[in-house]
Amino acid sequence: MISRRQVLAMAGAASAWSALKPAVEAQTAPQSVGTPIAVKGPMRMGASPAAFMGAFMGARTANKPFDMIEHCHNLELGGIQWNPPSTDSKEIKAFRQRLENYNMHLVTDPNLPKQKSDVADFETQVKAHREAGASVFHAALTGRRYEDFDSLEPFRKMFEGIKRSVELAEPVLRKYRIKLGIENHKGYRSAEQAEWLKRLGSEWVGVCLDFGNNISLCEDPMDTARTLAPYTCCAHIKDMAVEEYDDGFLLSEVPFGKGIVDLKRIVGMLREKDRNMIFNLETITRDPLKIPVFTEKYWATFDDDYSPLPGRDLAATLKLVRKNPPRFPTPRTTGMTPEEQMKYEDGINRECIAYAREHLDL
Repeated sequence: MISRRQVLAMAGAASAWSALKPAVEAQTAPQSVGTPIAVKGPMRMGASPAAFMGAFMGARTANKPFDMIEHCHNLELGGIQWNPPSTDSKEIKAFRQRLENYNMHLVTDPNLPKQKSDVADFETQVKAHREAGASVFHAALTGRRYEDFDSLEPFRKMFEGIKRSVELAEPVLRKYRIKLGIENHKGYRSAEQAEWLKRLGSEWVGVCLDFGNNISLCEDPMDTARTLAPYTCCAHIKDMAVEEYDDGFLLSEVPFGKGIVDLKRIVGMLREKDRNMIFNLETITRDPLKIPVFTEKYWATFDDDYSPLPGRDLAATLKLVRKNPPRFPTPRTTGMTPEEQMKYEDGINRECIAYAREHLDL
């Protein structure tokens, strides 16, 4: 089965960026650089590519390209998270024209610089993505810390590397006046992400708030939203279900309204901050994720001084899990053919879209 990370990699895999470009000098973007697509009317929900892993798999099985724009248009969605096909001006113009014709917003995923020598390439991406009409950038910079690391030090090294990368990117974001939303992607708890962004102190670096990810780090979704809302510039909207298993609990994306997330309240909170807040559907149709809070490895990266996870938060999460068993069967895709998974995913996504229109004004 294709993974979320593979889908995001494909979504961000535009042609190789040209190598040598002028370094960042001015503090304001040249007037010739493009502006965000002007969406007409109320902002409608768009989608992240991770919502369409089954569709990706179906296209791959049929040896066909996956057309994200057309797929989302057919679902009557209002935008996409997707990169332009290249830095070629004609291709960018055609890409943007399709989005404008469908009245869609655009969120993109540029590759952040990891060292100073990468900054020029990053600026090339930023200019191309602005010309394509991007309203905001997205970055998912971590995996699942409780799976990826066996001790604190590698996690610390990863987190400090991310901070350095964002610091290198910030002057370019500031120059071109476009915000970067860093997703809470099961890597850092909301308090440490908020503390980092507060210390960074840039209006051009914020959060792509994922409504459900931090449950895996023993946070209530509403607490995560309250902590990160002041920094949020875009969002991945989803509902979640939880259930017990031997080593902890299972975490599943479910159709809107069938889980434990107070969608209406969080959407309202973010719209108070920005009435044009971008919400992209990211209900990933897959087997439940295992959150092994009763294992030693789960706790290997948490540290009372550097990255704490208080026992009271674990207790509150376990209480949440036990008090809220799934009201409906949670999605499972193991054993499905690509065609079956694509059909199953499409049904769940359409259910989410219908709920968003009826109950969330999205």
